[in-house]
Amino acid sequence: MNRNTFSSTLEEHFGNNLPNYLETLRQMVEINSFTAHAAGVNKLGQMTAALFAPLGFTAEFVQSAIPHYGKHLVLTRNGRTKQTIGLVSHLDTVFPAHEEERNNFHWREEGDRIYGPGTVDIKGGTVLIYMMLEALQHHAPEQFEAVNWVILVDASEEAEAEDFGQLCIERLEGPDTLACLIFEGGSKVDDTYQIVVARKGMAIFQVKTEGRAAHAGSYHPQGANAVVQMAHTILKLAAITDYERQVTVNVGTMRGGVVTNRVPHEAESWLEMRTFKPDTYQETIDEILALNGQSDVASSVDGYACSVNVNLYRKTPPWARNEATDRLFNIWQETGKSLGFTILPEERGGLSDGNHFWQRVPSLDGLGPSGANAHCSERSEDGSKDQEYVMVSSFVPKATLNTMAVLNLIGAFDE
Repeated sequence: MNRNTFSSTLEEHFGNNLPNYLETLRQMVEINSFTAHAAGVNKLGQMTAALFAPLGFTAEFVQSAIPHYGKHLVLTRNGRTKQTIGLVSHLDTVFPAHEEERNNFHWREEGDRIYGPGTVDIKGGTVLIYMMLEALQHHAPEQFEAVNWVILVDASEEAEAEDFGQLCIERLEGPDTLACLIFEGGSKVDDTYQIVVARKGMAIFQVKTEGRAAHAGSYHPQGANAVVQMAHTILKLAAITDYERQVTVNVGTMRGGVVTNRVPHEAESWLEMRTFKPDTYQETIDEILALNGQSDVASSVDGYACSVNVNLYRKTPPWARNEATDRLFNIWQETGKSLGFTILPEERGGLSDGNHFWQRVPSLDGLGPSGANAHCSERSEDGSKDQEYVMVSSFVPKATLNTMAVLNLIGAFDE
């Protein structure tokens, strides 16, 4: 197999069949698969299973650990060798049906952009997986038949992904697995592409403050204001943000009190912290937990102090730069160079399924098509807000890059 002629064959194949691929994407986008809408998630799972069935894939559905969420999809096709490659996408989006309707957010083609829920995050990525495997079956059947392919599609990536991460480890971990490739969207500027090699970790915290209620007019001095205490604590939390160390602390919600004529006795906030480096991650967790018990507000009558309780709710450690990921990135970078592309490493702030298994399975991310505005359904006339979209022009080059890189990974080309 010759590299130069085969890349041209792939480009021609992808270009000729692009309308069919986009029609598949349209059908996927028209299914509302909001994480909590299990029926829609499962409907998309069934459609995805049917899409890959003609390529010889067997479907298995695994219920998410969260009972009211949908089912994860595992598609497998056994090969002639022990070489195994995993490919990861997800079924769910962040958009409830009423939000899509309210914002008139649906499939809409405008030039090179296709707008719609999940176009780039991540239904376009699922279609790209199909493009690659369909082209390999058609033009490189010997190589396609040799590999054990395992496609894992998460039902609840946008909410809870820990059980899916464990599922990926169970199905992929071992010396014969060459890579787990994750098809989250990847940025593109002209012929320069970014491939994700690291991601921030995240920790979620709950903060509760308790004070003492009192009549706001007659007995205000006796009160210990839990909302004011929460304000003090929030300012301390916000001050932990350190852009030089790439640490962010975001207090996302706050509630407290009942009525205005009562000194509030309780308040609650939820926040998240993100950072890249494992050491910094743990240090910052410890710094946030150290605020537990740090009271600033007390009754002026008898010194009754507010209490502060900080609880770590969930941890998703960083996906740090590592040798296994860098080894895969080098293959993609060299492949891109041979195709006339510039491939750059990206360390991304958002999480993906890869955060849960990169230490156990060699992983690479950002392999999906390019677009923008993931998680956004709003648009404004002045253009300051725009909806999620995918770029049509990114499908053929990204599919060509990924397919050629996979062939390089398995040593398919003549030297």
